[in-house]
Amino acid sequence: MRNMALSTWTTSTTRTLFATPANLRTNIWPSPHTLRPPSQASSARSLSLHNPQFPHHRVPLTVFAVSSTQDVGSLADTKTAIDALDEVRVFDLNGNAIPLTDLWKDRKAVIAFARHFGCVLCRKRADYLASKKEQMDVAGVALVLIGPGTVEQAKAFVEQTKFQGEVYADPDHSSYDALGFVSGIATTFTPKAGLKIIQSYMEGYRQDWGLSFQENTVSRGGWQQGGIIVAGPGKTNISYIHKDKEAGDDLPIEDILKACCS
Repeated sequence: MRNMALSTWTTSTTRTLFATPANLRTNIWPSPHTLRPPSQASSARSLSLHNPQFPHHRVPLTVFAVSSTQDVGSLADTKTAIDALDEVRVFDLNGNAIPLTDLWKDRKAVIAFARHFGCVLCRKRADYLASKKEQMDVAGVALVLIGPGTVEQAKAFVEQTKFQGEVYADPDHSSYDALGFVSGIATTFTPKAGLKIIQSYMEGYRQDWGLSFQENTVSRGGWQQGGIIVAGPGKTNISYIHKDKEAGDDLPIEDILKACCS
């Protein structure tokens, strides 16, 4: 009986000591969704940026995918992250190597990352972005497309599509790796992607199988996915990022225009 009473007293005392007072049970921290109206809601995403000095290590950099004109501002957390982006090189149509961040260092830019230069879905995306180029021009925003491939492939893409924005080649996919864009067979062959390919063909778009089966595309399996960012001016100012979850994962053009031109 004495042991039972002691056990009962211990249990009761423990509950009393560790019980939360009723007036403190309410979570005093507001939900992120209560901090801004729904029209300005945003979601943070983590970018894994390669440190060029330590190629097997990654440096986290947080950016916000916004669907409004909210100013996110400077987003680089460390000098290492800035240096990592600076180490990435893309090539213009003349074969000149250009630091990735130079594309938005002194201006604002919408930068689309294609799956590859032969991709039918990327050609459709290029068209729907180009359809708003006049509006971007008025706002002083550059339109840029980067593709994983050679300068020769980039030239063929421009010749075939007549894309009016700037086009750059990324032969080793370094910008895709730095920005953390997904890749894999499971992200390429999906029901939605299949339907979008059929729809694109019905609208007159065509895959360039010659470009699609060139060695550098085949070596990566053609599984690379892309995305869209809005960045600049300022190397560390990435105000909007959309990472494709699967092939043809297009977002509404209105969202891009709000991020770049409002």
